[in-house]
Amino acid sequence: MNMAVRTPDPKKLIKGATGDWEVIIGLEVHAQVTSNAKLFSGASAVFGAEPNMHVSLVDAAMPGMLPVINEECVAQAIRTGLGLKAAINLYSVFDRKNYFYPDLPQGYQISQYKQPIVGEGKVLLDMPEGVVEIGIERLHLEQDAGKSIHDQHPTMSFVDLNRSGVALMEIVSKPDLRSSEEVKAYLAKLRTILRYLGTCDGNMEEGSMRADINVSVRKPGEPLGTRCEIKNVNSMRFAAQAVEFEARRQIGILEDGGKIDQETRLYDPGKGETRSMRSKEEAHDYRYFPDPDLLPLELDPAWVESLKAHLPELPDEKKARFVADYGITPYDAMVLTLERASADYYEQVAKNRDGKAVANFMLNELFGRLNKDGKGIEASPVSPDQLGAIVDLIGDGTISGKIAKDLFEIVYTEGGDPKNLVEERGLKQVTDTGAIERAVDEVIAANPDKAEQAKAKPTLSGWFVGQVMKATGGKANPQAVNDLVKRKLGIE
Repeated sequence: MNMAVRTPDPKKLIKGATGDWEVIIGLEVHAQVTSNAKLFSGASAVFGAEPNMHVSLVDAAMPGMLPVINEECVAQAIRTGLGLKAAINLYSVFDRKNYFYPDLPQGYQISQYKQPIVGEGKVLLDMPEGVVEIGIERLHLEQDAGKSIHDQHPTMSFVDLNRSGVALMEIVSKPDLRSSEEVKAYLAKLRTILRYLGTCDGNMEEGSMRADINVSVRKPGEPLGTRCEIKNVNSMRFAAQAVEFEARRQIGILEDGGKIDQETRLYDPGKGETRSMRSKEEAHDYRYFPDPDLLPLELDPAWVESLKAHLPELPDEKKARFVADYGITPYDAMVLTLERASADYYEQVAKNRDGKAVANFMLNELFGRLNKDGKGIEASPVSPDQLGAIVDLIGDGTISGKIAKDLFEIVYTEGGDPKNLVEERGLKQVTDTGAIERAVDEVIAANPDKAEQAKAKPTLSGWFVGQVMKATGGKANPQAVNDLVKRKLGIE
């Protein structure tokens, strides 16, 4: 869906003093390529080493050092392009982008400009109003800069070149996003795709995925306004906050009769505002030209096809299959496929079981408990086999849903075989109607007034069911209790 033909959604417009405004957003996401070595040198690309431990002579720009392309980084860019349903360009060119960076020793960045490795693609977002398609303009490879450190010395800045030369994929969206919610959803979906592919770990805290956000505003139907770029945002929450603030800032200026200066801004999460950093450079300011040390990149179509053949099943395809194979809702399928590990866990449990029952238990009990403890699915103390055993015990009537929660808590904190635990701890559901009937009779006999009221107001039977469940320690079969209560009260 191109932004030119996307009809403004009234719910996404921002109210101003002079009417409604539409915010137009495009993102440039820098994703660090998962590879052992850097883009043009053999130095390690691993995060977290002591400063300047992973620096080769190429990264330090020593005289006479020449870059050599890392084939795995190229393969990772192609995999990502295929995952974004994008065109793979069999011929691409590396350019020099000239600008001064104190932590980029060459004085220029090797990037791609007019002929990138990946062309147009798309990302699908699951939004409350339905699926929204965001266009991808391009993906190109480039090298990262180092890091300037300003808080280690009162008068000097230090430079750590470990990151200098690390491979980045710059993924540029079309200006198709229309709200801060869509920005969060886009970043989350993009990160999910990259993680499924294994091309970037998507760890925004470590800086391996960062976003530059282009924001402009306009009255619906009018031409695009002047955009400002917010640099290096490293969290989805901050990205959404930055868009909200920047859109309102621009609307305020325009409604006061001012004009928007095209500039680069930074987001300050402490103050919740953006501030000016520098006037925005244009492409000619960088004096791009093809890098004379690197030949154009020519890809063998058969190699690209072999990479395509070995791609994993991606989130959108997996979500559709889960809905078809396991009968779960599209929303549940979307949540379960956000992480590949969650999807794999679900499939292990759901095979040959009721897919809906497994999804409900995973989403409510397991995810709820893991979130409370700040753990991912990989760190779950409850294995797929244990969870499957609990679901089976509910399914065959051995335990009730309430007991299942207690059993899950025991397995989560202590471990053990759910079937054995039910036997050892006397957790079996009472299905003996004689025993349940006695409990029902006792509760009714103890509450004659309420029993009379229930005949006139049948919904009161729920109170009796609750009392019987309490009296039996939650072990009575809820359906049997419900049926008996209604029969005894004469409100069938």
